[in-house]
Amino acid sequence: FSSRRRHTRCALVTGVQTCALPICFPVTISPSLKSDYADKVQKVLTNYRKNASIPGFRKGAVPMSLIQKQYGKAVLLDEVNKLLQDSLNNYLVEEKLDILGNPLPKVTEDFNWDTDDFKFEFELGLAPEFTVDLAAKTSVVKYNVVADDTMLNGQIARIQKQYGKVVAKDKVEEGNDVAGIFANEERGVNNRTTLDLEDLADKKAVKAIMGKKVGDVVTLKTKGLFNDDHKLMDVLNIGHDDVHGLDIEVTFTIDEVIGYEPATLDQELFDRLFGPKAVTSVDEMKAKIKEDAERQFAQQADQKFLNDVTEFLVESTKFDLPAEFLKKWIQTTGENPISEEEAATEYERSEKGLRYQLIEGKIMKDNNLQITFDELKDYTSGLIKQQMAQFGQMDPTDEDVQGIVARVMSNQDEVRRLSEQVMNQKMLDLFKDKVKAKTKEVNYEDFVKAMYGELKH
Repeated sequence: FSSRRRHTRCALVTGVQTCALPICFPVTISPSLKSDYADKVQKVLTNYRKNASIPGFRKGAVPMSLIQKQYGKAVLLDEVNKLLQDSLNNYLVEEKLDILGNPLPKVTEDFNWDTDDFKFEFELGLAPEFTVDLAAKTSVVKYNVVADDTMLNGQIARIQKQYGKVVAKDKVEEGNDVAGIFANEERGVNNRTTLDLEDLADKKAVKAIMGKKVGDVVTLKTKGLFNDDHKLMDVLNIGHDDVHGLDIEVTFTIDEVIGYEPATLDQELFDRLFGPKAVTSVDEMKAKIKEDAERQFAQQADQKFLNDVTEFLVESTKFDLPAEFLKKWIQTTGENPISEEEAATEYERSEKGLRYQLIEGKIMKDNNLQITFDELKDYTSGLIKQQMAQFGQMDPTDEDVQGIVARVMSNQDEVRRLSEQVMNQKMLDLFKDKVKAKTKEVNYEDFVKAMYGELKH
């Protein structure tokens, strides 16, 4: 929209004036256009008259003056509003205006419905024009996560423990699990649980438990006991709101020490884990675990890469948003109006997401990223086959799969969710091809540090 005056006749639109954002959009119904709505109003009132049941008058014989008095204003408002919406929408399409939110009507205090001339003003929030440079220099790192020998040996040890023989022990030694009761009378804590000592983040706590016997009581501090407070929530059996930042002492009364006799790495175990004869040696077992683990790591690394590129694009792609207009729009867009302060808070919370939606839309348009029905159908079919394989259906018939696909795709919410997944994959493939990112090989431990911003490049 440039600062020039347009004279466009589009249904009831006779004049459009432009101004700085937020854009004022006066729409005028002039006397010469009264016929655009007068005939429609008259037709509706005539139908009302035919069906009106008013005491003292036969059906269909009610005087038009009475119908006009009772229903005329409401019908006029309704018909003018229909024409107004059509005209506004047609204008936006013809002028190819890309707007944010919906047009907001400006309130006119002295508006008079008893005249033939009506003037309506709207505010529009124009979507900004900008470019997205996918080839720009970035600090984004694309991680190649490998399962190293330390991880593989640890995983094999856990498998041997899981499938090994449980043995009761007299005292706590390395590799044992410990069952007991956590208690703190003041906070109402009294819960029996089993601890894998490897889960404890507090090394002082591990040292305090080592060597203890059944019946011994150990005092532990909750702060820093686990890396994740949600784990603390489980072992103490307390609410989510109570666990974050909890810094108290609890007693742990040991009532069982659980040792394990590791399972033998033989063909029987290999068959239980991977199927008959799929793996026949420890080396093949390691290779299989490595393959499966790195496939999962690749998915996590791809998601981080997608997130990091998204963050980079939001930070580096500069454009202005019609903030004041959007805050006004937020005030009115929900079921119940909200205050200016609440709208400002909501805008601050959603601004970053809106920026990326615009950036994503621009990338999709510039690179012609579209989803066809066949692509969505094939993607859904692949997911269903994976899920069926997890339940032992390794070779389902095409008829069975397509039947499920048809049911899934009849659900609009599912179609929307699956479409987002397909588009995310298209965006990921595009980023991998065009974004200049440094590739770095790391083990999983370092990748987790990178996820939390703890790994230096």
